[in-house]
Amino acid sequence: MPKILIVEDEEPLSLLLRYNLEAEGYNVDVCARGDEAELLLQESQPDLLLLDWMLPGLSGIELCRRLRARSETERMPIIMLTARGEESERIRGLATGADDYVVKPFSIPELMARVRAIFRRALPEVVSTMLKSGDIELDRETHRVRRTGREIHLGPTEFRLLEFLMSAPGRVYSREQLLDGVWGHDVYVDERTVDVHVGRLRKAINKGRMKDPIRTVRGAGYAFNDQFAVG
Repeated sequence: MPKILIVEDEEPLSLLLRYNLEAEGYNVDVCARGDEAELLLQESQPDLLLLDWMLPGLSGIELCRRLRARSETERMPIIMLTARGEESERIRGLATGADDYVVKPFSIPELMARVRAIFRRALPEVVSTMLKSGDIELDRETHRVRRTGREIHLGPTEFRLLEFLMSAPGRVYSREQLLDGVWGHDVYVDERTVDVHVGRLRKAINKGRMKDPIRTVRGAGYAFNDQFAVG
């Protein structure tokens, strides 16, 4: 899977980004300083750089400018992360060489979608738009879900929930982790809301004698069972 370098000095945000990116299968490294990131990038180049604008040691905008001036990194995909939302600042960031520009606070699902969009353009061969496990197929592009060939109609939240669970089969997610990954860390939603939407998702995908692919882990949360079979 592609390698992503996160350059972000807000530790809670960098940890959240790393967790969610690794959950989607990416290889992730984290750096908190612009000058240290520049040294790392001279040694090896990731497939994508998530770069904060304001950094100690060297600003993200200056690091972006330097990377675009080097032949080794001039085509490296860069997503700029910043609290600067003014139009003039967005134009400045894109003009410096960023491929995309995300304003804080942002939702994790939105950022994941932007990351996938970057890779579809830059590395289309390693980014799958189709998730498949057992007899369930989820198409990220058309937002369609099928089980044993039958189309399943899901609401937007249930679709994102299923996509998140299917991205890392077998991994147990707490309600808090599901809230961050599906709803975003900047949105306040009660944890029990997760149970409601899991219930709706189960009702939609489990018909007749079909086995439930969503496993409830007592005291922990939920996981998508990648070993389920048609029942």
